[in-house]
Amino acid sequence: MAQPVPNLHHLELFYHVARAGGITAAVRAMPYGIQQPAISGQVAQLEEELGVRLFQRRPFTLTPAGKELFDFLAPFFGALPEIAERISGTASKHLRLAAPATVIRDHLPAVLAGIRKSQPDLELSLIDASQSRIFELLEQEEVDLAVAELEGRAPSGMKTEVLLSLPLVLLLPPGQAMPKAGLKALAGDVALVRTPEDTAIARLFAKGLNRKNLRWPSRIEVNTIELVHAYVAEGFGVGVSVQAPGVKLPKGVKAVELKGFPDLAIAGVWRGKLGPLAESVMDGLRKRAKK
Repeated sequence: MAQPVPNLHHLELFYHVARAGGITAAVRAMPYGIQQPAISGQVAQLEEELGVRLFQRRPFTLTPAGKELFDFLAPFFGALPEIAERISGTASKHLRLAAPATVIRDHLPAVLAGIRKSQPDLELSLIDASQSRIFELLEQEEVDLAVAELEGRAPSGMKTEVLLSLPLVLLLPPGQAMPKAGLKALAGDVALVRTPEDTAIARLFAKGLNRKNLRWPSRIEVNTIELVHAYVAEGFGVGVSVQAPGVKLPKGVKAVELKGFPDLAIAGVWRGKLGPLAESVMDGLRKRAKK
Protein backbone atom coordinates (compact mmCIF):
# COMPACT_ATOMS: atom_id res chain seq x y z
CA MET A 1 0.00 0.00 0.00
CA ALA A 2 1.40 3.40 -1.01
CA GLN A 3 2.46 5.84 1.72
CA PRO A 4 -0.05 8.77 1.96
CA VAL A 5 1.33 12.08 0.72
CA PRO A 6 1.98 14.43 3.69
CA ASN A 7 -0.12 17.58 4.04
CA LEU A 8 1.72 20.42 2.25
CA HIS A 9 0.83 22.97 4.93
CA HIS A 10 2.20 20.67 7.63
CA LEU A 11 5.44 20.39 5.66
CA GLU A 12 5.65 24.18 5.38
CA LEU A 13 5.21 24.58 9.14
CA PHE A 14 7.90 22.00 9.83
CA TYR A 15 10.25 23.85 7.46
CA HIS A 16 9.78 27.11 9.39
CA VAL A 17 10.21 25.36 12.75
CA ALA A 18 13.43 23.66 11.60
CA ARG A 19 14.76 26.84 10.00
CA ALA A 20 13.98 29.02 13.05
CA GLY A 21 15.27 26.47 15.57
CA GLY A 22 12.08 25.83 17.51
CA ILE A 23 8.32 26.39 17.57
CA THR A 24 8.40 29.60 19.61
CA ALA A 25 10.99 31.17 17.28
CA ALA A 26 9.00 29.98 14.25
CA VAL A 27 5.89 31.83 15.46
CA ARG A 28 7.89 35.09 15.42
CA ALA A 29 9.49 34.35 12.02
CA MET A 30 6.41 33.11 10.15
CA PRO A 31 5.43 35.22 7.11
CA TYR A 32 1.78 35.04 8.23
CA GLY A 33 0.09 34.94 11.60
CA ILE A 34 -0.38 31.59 13.32
CA GLN A 35 -0.45 30.65 17.00
CA GLN A 36 2.00 28.31 18.73
CA PRO A 37 -0.60 25.61 19.63
CA ALA A 38 -1.64 25.39 15.98
CA ILE A 39 1.95 24.87 14.83
CA SER A 40 2.60 22.28 17.56
CA GLY A 41 -0.56 20.36 16.73
CA GLN A 42 -0.03 20.29 12.96
CA VAL A 43 3.65 19.32 13.18
CA ALA A 44 2.62 16.52 15.57
CA GLN A 45 0.11 15.36 12.94
CA LEU A 46 2.94 15.30 10.37
CA GLU A 47 5.08 13.16 12.66
CA GLU A 48 2.16 10.80 13.20
CA GLU A 49 1.56 10.50 9.44
CA LEU A 50 5.25 9.75 8.80
CA GLY A 51 5.60 7.53 11.85
CA VAL A 52 8.85 9.20 13.02
CA ARG A 53 10.04 11.96 15.35
CA LEU A 54 11.34 14.93 13.38
CA PHE A 55 13.00 16.87 16.22
CA GLN A 56 13.66 16.87 19.94
CA ARG A 57 11.79 19.68 21.71
CA ARG A 58 14.15 20.60 24.56
CA PRO A 59 16.81 21.41 23.60
CA PHE A 60 15.72 21.73 19.98
CA THR A 61 17.60 19.41 17.65
CA LEU A 62 16.58 17.75 14.41
CA THR A 63 16.51 13.97 14.36
CA PRO A 64 18.21 12.25 11.40
CA ALA A 65 14.77 11.88 9.78
CA GLY A 66 14.00 15.54 10.46
CA LYS A 67 17.30 16.69 8.96
CA GLU A 68 16.69 14.59 5.85
CA LEU A 69 13.20 16.07 5.44
CA PHE A 70 14.44 19.64 6.04
CA ASP A 71 17.24 19.24 3.48
CA PHE A 72 14.63 18.11 0.95
CA LEU A 73 12.16 20.95 1.70
CA ALA A 74 14.62 23.85 2.08
CA PRO A 75 15.36 24.46 -1.63
CA PHE A 76 11.64 24.70 -2.43
CA PHE A 77 10.32 26.79 0.47
CA GLY A 78 13.51 28.85 0.66
CA ALA A 79 13.22 29.88 -3.00
CA LEU A 80 9.53 30.87 -2.81
CA PRO A 81 10.11 34.55 -1.88
CA GLU A 82 12.55 34.98 -4.78
CA ILE A 83 10.31 33.34 -7.38
CA ALA A 84 7.30 35.30 -6.10
CA GLU A 85 9.28 38.52 -6.51
CA ARG A 86 10.32 37.54 -10.04
CA ILE A 87 6.78 36.64 -11.05
CA SER A 88 5.41 39.84 -9.52
CA GLY A 89 8.04 41.89 -11.34
CA THR A 90 7.14 40.29 -14.66
CA ALA A 91 3.44 40.85 -14.06
CA SER A 92 4.02 44.48 -13.08
CA LYS A 93 5.32 45.38 -16.54
CA HIS A 94 2.97 43.20 -18.62
CA LEU A 95 -0.52 44.53 -19.31
CA ARG A 96 -3.27 42.58 -21.08
CA LEU A 97 -6.07 44.66 -22.60
CA ALA A 98 -9.19 43.82 -24.57
CA ALA A 99 -11.32 46.35 -26.47
CA PRO A 100 -13.13 46.89 -29.77
CA ALA A 101 -10.85 47.61 -32.73
CA THR A 102 -11.83 51.30 -32.82
CA VAL A 103 -10.71 51.79 -29.22
CA ILE A 104 -7.43 49.92 -29.79
CA ARG A 105 -6.74 51.90 -32.96
CA ASP A 106 -7.98 55.39 -32.15
CA HIS A 107 -7.73 55.86 -28.37
CA LEU A 108 -5.38 53.42 -26.64
CA PRO A 109 -2.18 54.42 -28.52
CA ALA A 110 -2.20 57.92 -27.01
CA VAL A 111 -2.98 56.58 -23.53
CA LEU A 112 -0.33 53.87 -23.69
CA ALA A 113 2.29 56.25 -25.10
CA GLY A 114 2.04 58.30 -21.93
CA ILE A 115 2.50 55.21 -19.76
CA ARG A 116 5.56 54.08 -21.72
CA LYS A 117 7.36 57.28 -20.77
CA SER A 118 7.47 56.16 -17.15
CA GLN A 119 7.55 52.41 -17.95
CA PRO A 120 9.84 52.00 -21.00
CA ASP A 121 9.94 48.20 -20.65
CA LEU A 122 6.14 47.96 -20.81
CA GLU A 123 4.88 44.71 -22.35
CA LEU A 124 1.44 44.73 -23.99
CA SER A 125 -1.08 42.18 -25.16
CA LEU A 126 -3.96 43.85 -27.04
CA ILE A 127 -7.00 41.81 -28.05
CA ASP A 128 -9.66 43.05 -30.48
CA ALA A 129 -12.85 41.56 -29.07
CA SER A 130 -16.61 41.93 -29.14
CA GLN A 131 -18.67 42.66 -26.03
CA SER A 132 -19.51 39.02 -25.30
CA ARG A 133 -15.95 37.88 -25.96
CA ILE A 134 -14.59 40.60 -23.66
CA PHE A 135 -16.67 39.28 -20.76
CA GLU A 136 -15.42 35.74 -21.47
CA LEU A 137 -11.79 36.91 -21.43
CA LEU A 138 -12.30 38.66 -18.10
CA GLU A 139 -14.10 35.66 -16.61
CA GLN A 140 -11.21 33.40 -17.67
CA GLU A 141 -8.70 35.96 -16.29
CA GLU A 142 -6.99 36.23 -19.68
CA VAL A 143 -6.99 40.04 -19.60
CA ASP A 144 -6.40 42.58 -16.82
CA LEU A 145 -8.66 45.35 -18.11
CA ALA A 146 -11.17 45.79 -20.91
CA VAL A 147 -13.01 48.63 -22.60
CA ALA A 148 -16.45 47.43 -23.61
CA GLU A 149 -19.81 48.54 -24.88
CA LEU A 150 -22.01 48.20 -21.83
CA GLU A 151 -25.71 47.49 -22.11
CA GLY A 152 -27.32 47.22 -18.69
CA ARG A 153 -25.29 45.51 -15.97
CA ALA A 154 -22.04 43.64 -16.46
CA PRO A 155 -21.92 39.95 -15.43
CA SER A 156 -21.69 39.20 -11.72
CA GLY A 157 -18.29 39.75 -10.16
CA MET A 158 -17.16 42.38 -12.66
CA LYS A 159 -16.55 46.02 -11.84
CA THR A 160 -17.38 48.79 -14.31
CA GLU A 161 -16.81 52.49 -14.75
CA VAL A 162 -18.66 54.32 -17.52
CA LEU A 163 -16.32 56.55 -19.50
CA LEU A 164 -18.67 57.84 -22.19
CA SER A 165 -22.36 57.73 -23.10
CA LEU A 166 -22.82 57.89 -26.87
CA PRO A 167 -26.17 58.78 -28.49
CA LEU A 168 -27.45 56.53 -31.26
CA VAL A 169 -27.70 58.17 -34.69
CA LEU A 170 -29.36 57.36 -37.98
CA LEU A 171 -27.05 57.68 -40.96
CA LEU A 172 -28.59 59.01 -44.18
CA PRO A 173 -26.87 58.30 -47.49
CA PRO A 174 -25.73 61.16 -49.73
CA GLY A 175 -28.65 63.09 -51.20
CA GLN A 176 -31.27 61.72 -48.78
CA ALA A 177 -32.95 63.97 -46.23
CA MET A 178 -34.86 63.01 -43.12
CA PRO A 179 -38.57 62.94 -43.97
CA LYS A 180 -40.92 65.18 -41.99
CA ALA A 181 -42.71 62.10 -40.66
CA GLY A 182 -39.40 60.90 -39.21
CA LEU A 183 -38.75 57.25 -38.53
CA LYS A 184 -42.29 56.18 -39.38
CA ALA A 185 -41.69 57.16 -42.99
CA LEU A 186 -38.50 55.09 -43.16
CA ALA A 187 -39.12 52.03 -41.00
CA GLY A 188 -39.90 48.96 -43.04
CA ASP A 189 -39.73 50.71 -46.41
CA VAL A 190 -36.08 51.75 -46.57
CA ALA A 191 -33.22 49.23 -46.34
CA LEU A 192 -31.59 49.25 -42.90
CA VAL A 193 -27.85 48.69 -42.48
CA ARG A 194 -26.70 47.75 -38.98
CA THR A 195 -24.43 45.54 -36.95
CA PRO A 196 -25.68 42.01 -36.02
CA GLU A 197 -28.64 41.76 -33.67
CA ASP A 198 -26.51 40.41 -30.80
CA THR A 199 -24.42 43.61 -30.64
CA ALA A 200 -25.14 46.34 -28.09
CA ILE A 201 -25.93 48.97 -30.73
CA ALA A 202 -28.46 46.73 -32.48
CA ARG A 203 -30.16 45.81 -29.20
CA LEU A 204 -30.37 49.43 -28.06
CA PHE A 205 -31.81 50.40 -31.44
CA ALA A 206 -34.42 47.64 -31.11
CA LYS A 207 -35.37 48.93 -27.64
CA GLY A 208 -35.85 52.42 -29.06
CA LEU A 209 -38.04 51.10 -31.87
CA ASN A 210 -40.16 49.17 -29.36
CA ARG A 211 -40.75 52.37 -27.40
CA LYS A 212 -42.16 53.91 -30.57
CA ASN A 213 -44.09 50.78 -31.56
CA LEU A 214 -42.07 50.44 -34.76
CA ARG A 215 -40.52 47.43 -36.52
CA TRP A 216 -37.56 47.80 -38.84
CA PRO A 217 -35.79 44.55 -39.71
CA SER A 218 -32.34 44.92 -41.22
CA ARG A 219 -31.65 44.03 -44.82
CA ILE A 220 -27.89 44.34 -44.53
CA GLU A 221 -25.87 43.22 -41.51
CA VAL A 222 -22.15 44.01 -41.20
CA ASN A 223 -19.87 43.31 -38.28
CA THR A 224 -18.37 46.77 -37.67
CA ILE A 225 -19.53 50.37 -37.46
CA GLU A 226 -16.98 51.28 -40.13
CA LEU A 227 -18.72 48.94 -42.57
CA VAL A 228 -22.11 50.45 -41.71
CA HIS A 229 -20.68 53.84 -42.67
CA ALA A 230 -19.16 52.49 -45.89
CA TYR A 231 -22.36 50.81 -47.10
CA VAL A 232 -24.49 53.83 -46.27
CA ALA A 233 -22.04 56.03 -48.20
CA GLU A 234 -22.54 53.77 -51.22
CA GLY A 235 -26.32 54.17 -51.01
CA PHE A 236 -27.24 50.66 -49.82
CA GLY A 237 -29.62 52.07 -47.22
CA VAL A 238 -29.98 53.95 -43.94
CA GLY A 239 -27.58 52.96 -41.17
CA VAL A 240 -27.49 52.78 -37.38
CA SER A 241 -24.40 54.14 -35.65
CA VAL A 242 -23.32 56.21 -32.64
CA GLN A 243 -22.21 59.79 -32.28
CA ALA A 244 -18.63 59.11 -31.24
CA PRO A 245 -15.85 61.68 -30.73
CA GLY A 246 -13.20 61.70 -33.43
CA VAL A 247 -15.21 59.54 -35.86
CA LYS A 248 -15.49 61.14 -39.31
CA LEU A 249 -18.41 60.20 -41.50
CA PRO A 250 -17.91 59.49 -45.21
CA LYS A 251 -18.48 62.40 -47.56
CA GLY A 252 -22.16 63.22 -48.02
CA VAL A 253 -23.40 61.00 -45.16
CA LYS A 254 -25.53 62.82 -42.57
CA ALA A 255 -26.09 61.77 -38.96
CA VAL A 256 -29.43 62.40 -37.24
CA GLU A 257 -29.56 61.80 -33.49
CA LEU A 258 -32.23 59.30 -32.49
CA LYS A 259 -34.16 61.11 -29.77
CA GLY A 260 -35.72 58.87 -27.14
CA PHE A 261 -33.37 55.98 -27.86
CA PRO A 262 -31.06 54.66 -25.11
CA ASP A 263 -27.41 55.75 -25.23
CA LEU A 264 -24.54 53.36 -25.70
CA ALA A 265 -22.24 53.31 -22.65
CA ILE A 266 -18.51 52.77 -23.11
CA ALA A 267 -16.99 51.48 -19.89
CA GLY A 268 -13.83 50.15 -18.34
CA VAL A 269 -14.47 46.62 -17.04
CA TRP A 270 -12.30 44.47 -14.77
CA ARG A 271 -12.33 41.83 -12.05
CA GLY A 272 -10.78 42.08 -8.60
CA LYS A 273 -8.35 44.90 -7.90
CA LEU A 274 -6.68 46.85 -10.68
CA GLY A 275 -2.90 46.67 -10.79
CA PRO A 276 -0.83 49.86 -11.10
CA LEU A 277 -0.52 49.63 -14.90
CA ALA A 278 -4.22 48.96 -15.45
CA GLU A 279 -5.09 51.84 -13.10
CA SER A 280 -2.81 54.10 -15.15
CA VAL A 281 -4.68 53.09 -18.31
CA MET A 282 -8.02 53.83 -16.66
CA ASP A 283 -6.74 57.23 -15.56
CA GLY A 284 -5.61 57.96 -19.12
CA LEU A 285 -8.99 56.87 -20.52
CA ARG A 286 -10.81 59.08 -18.03
CA LYS A 287 -8.81 62.10 -19.13
CA ARG A 288 -9.31 61.27 -22.80
CA ALA A 289 -13.05 60.83 -22.27
CA LYS A 290 -13.31 64.30 -20.67
CA LYS A 291 -11.83 65.82 -23.81
